[in-house]
Amino acid sequence: MKKIAIFVSGHGTNARAIMKFFAGHESIAVALVVATKAGIGAIDFANEAGVPCKVCLPKTDFNEGGTLAKTLDDYGITHIVLAGCLAFLPPWLTARYGNQIINIHPSLLPKYGGKGMYGDRVHQAVLEAKEKESGITIHLVNDEYDSGAIVFQAKCEVREDDTIDSLANRIHALEHKHFPEVIEKWAL
Repeated sequence: MKKIAIFVSGHGTNARAIMKFFAGHESIAVALVVATKAGIGAIDFANEAGVPCKVCLPKTDFNEGGTLAKTLDDYGITHIVLAGCLAFLPPWLTARYGNQIINIHPSLLPKYGGKGMYGDRVHQAVLEAKEKESGITIHLVNDEYDSGAIVFQAKCEVREDDTIDSLANRIHALEHKHFPEVIEKWAL
């Protein structure tokens, strides 16, 4: 059985879609949600799904040999999914898990990626550049922001009358549709 930890920093709608997709799966289980902040919506989704959730703060718990390492060991985690996680993963973690860490980004990388490019910031940059299309990129994680090998991309049109919210809604629909399926293929 493959055991996934989902790392989150916010609302958790991708985490919710992933937990729902893998509920009762024969080969993959969401064994843990790691929240990088206390009091975020993703914690509520984990509780509703009956998935254990631990708050691990990047500045203290992400140190090598710290709370995060022990927590991942305690739950037998084999794969890590970043679903709206804004914390930069330390080199010990990317070395330990290698190609077993995957992330989703709300643009067609390599455009609009890198440090500080997440959520509405990405959508604003896409709109300001008057792009004709945007989308999602699912990629492996390495020691640089948004630069790991691309596993999957899906596109959507950017409309002339789009706002940040209308574009974000189409991007979220792509994320919720494709991310769990891509995780399944990657983890198996």
